[in-house]
Amino acid sequence: MVLAPMQDVTDLPFWRVMARYGGPDLYYTEYFRVHGDSKPEKWIVRSIRECPGGKPVIAQVIGQDVPALVRTARALEREPVLGIDLNLGCPAPIVCRKRAGGGLLRHAAQMEEIVAALRAAVAGPFTVKTRIGFDGPGEFDALLDVFCRHAIDALTVHGRTVREMYRTAVHYDRIAEAVRRVPAPVFANGNVLSVRLARETMAKTGAAGLMIGRGAIRNPWLFDQIRQAWAGEPVYQPTLRDLRGYVEALYAETGHEGFRETDHVAKMKKYLNFIGQGVDGEREQEGAESFLDAMRRAGTAREFFAVCDRFLDRDGTVPDEPPAGALFCPRSEALAARG
Repeated sequence: MVLAPMQDVTDLPFWRVMARYGGPDLYYTEYFRVHGDSKPEKWIVRSIRECPGGKPVIAQVIGQDVPALVRTARALEREPVLGIDLNLGCPAPIVCRKRAGGGLLRHAAQMEEIVAALRAAVAGPFTVKTRIGFDGPGEFDALLDVFCRHAIDALTVHGRTVREMYRTAVHYDRIAEAVRRVPAPVFANGNVLSVRLARETMAKTGAAGLMIGRGAIRNPWLFDQIRQAWAGEPVYQPTLRDLRGYVEALYAETGHEGFRETDHVAKMKKYLNFIGQGVDGEREQEGAESFLDAMRRAGTAREFFAVCDRFLDRDGTVPDEPPAGALFCPRSEALAARG
């Protein structure tokens, strides 16, 4: 199991918190932004050097300048990394407009030039994280041809297109096609939000493993829950008070000297947008103020934790899966039926 890279979210402090709850088997860094005069960001390099628990790390790069990507990959190989990964999956419009991340999927020749150059330059394992196309899933077959031609060491497939962002069901059939065709391990990414969905993803794709992002932010117990389920052991069900403790651990770990309180609270809100999904239970149905609405109005640490106490310091368990909505799409079959 792999912790997915999410820019400005899955940083070293977040890794440290994940490690407290069992954590993944493998970490991917936030992406190193690569251009003509770039140098590897020091705070991301630090995450490689201080990875908790001595777990392996893959350094991810993003960009479209071939010489700069080669230079950066070689520099990162001098760090204690397992390998180098090329990001072909970021769907952010500002990234895609620069022909980077998922934007490269629209420019096949340029994308293949980058894959070929990095494969030749990287002495150790070279991997790729991709989406299944830019506009439609039918584009994926040509992408697989590229990955097969250049002998990459592993492929992570987010089973949606760039245009689909995170709004649709995962195309499990496309990940399964990668498993059949690519002569290297394939990791499935997208919508792994619970033990049930982990089982569904593995059953429908035959992948070598799972990359988990938003699901781990919402539920840091998820990696251990999956391990427990696979071992036939009882699966731990965290309580709302457990969740309150997780929020406090995040706050303590993400603070640093000189970090203004208001900025620290704002950073926490990035995490809480995921963590807070579905914790209101009956309160939401009654039309009462939601946890997320109250949290977003908090400006100070005192106000922030007062909201956490009000909603989380009570009996109840964390729902196994979040509600379908803007951030999560857990009901894959229902969403696929709706088109």
